[in-house]
Amino acid sequence: MGQGHGHGHLPPPGGGSASARHLNRLWLSFAISAAFMLVEVVVSMTTSSLALASDAAHMFTDVLGVGMALAAIVLARRSRRTRNRTFGLYRAEVLAALANAVLLFGVAGYVLYEAVGRLAAPPEVPGLPVLLVAAGGLVANLASFLLLRDGAQESLNVRGAYLEVLADLIGSVGVLVSGAITLLFGWRYADPLIGVAIGLFVLPRTWKLARRAVHILFQHAPERLDVAEMSSRLTQVAGVNEVHDLHVWTLTSGMEVASAHLATEANADPAVVLAAAQRLLAEEYRIEHATLQVEPTTSAHRCHELSW
Repeated sequence: MGQGHGHGHLPPPGGGSASARHLNRLWLSFAISAAFMLVEVVVSMTTSSLALASDAAHMFTDVLGVGMALAAIVLARRSRRTRNRTFGLYRAEVLAALANAVLLFGVAGYVLYEAVGRLAAPPEVPGLPVLLVAAGGLVANLASFLLLRDGAQESLNVRGAYLEVLADLIGSVGVLVSGAITLLFGWRYADPLIGVAIGLFVLPRTWKLARRAVHILFQHAPERLDVAEMSSRLTQVAGVNEVHDLHVWTLTSGMEVASAHLATEANADPAVVLAAAQRLLAEEYRIEHATLQVEPTTSAHRCHELSW
């Protein structure tokens, strides 16, 4: 009666071979961030610098974020599809990206709260130690930024870690400016104001990351696709009368999936219709994994009886 078919094989998470290609870079970025985070924590505590404490907090999220990215990739690569886990653990990297966004929201909120309190009575902060540590942090963040830049284009998970490093890179520049102003002019407001600027900088980028992760977890259609247009194009396939139950979603970065029912004319060849529809989805919409059920128009009414 009907024919269902899944076309293509599920690639490794994070955009094909991206996870394997960038795994060593993630490990190196993790080591750099962890080492320098300890330096910033110690110096921020001894100098009472809010700007440096903010940067240390962002560096902490770098360490935790890259660590979660590593764990998600290793977990997803080692997982196997089972009878009950038919997609393995591919969503682990999306959960890690969402956790990173929540962390960044928390850090930015804390820095803003602390900075507002300090504006009333800014403490004296020694400029030279802050300046030296900020310069070292800038170098460390720049190294991590370059290590993760390519992978961020292919994996949402790596992009989460990359955005944290980017925010911390800008934060290091801010701390440098704060230290230089304090050292040259002794202006105490520089440190809390830079702390506020760092907190405000990271918020919109964090929102964008969280939004993308939530869209994937809620199985929204990819933003680049017009589902109504896709349905119309499938209807134009020779032999197809109607398209219903069309669903398009993202499993994880670089893995977009579709399913649909194609109601056909009585004399249509199901195999020909199936091949044409798969080819259309692959060539026009870059969807290589599509599960399509080809069914006679007379049996399509059963699908409309469903309430969801």
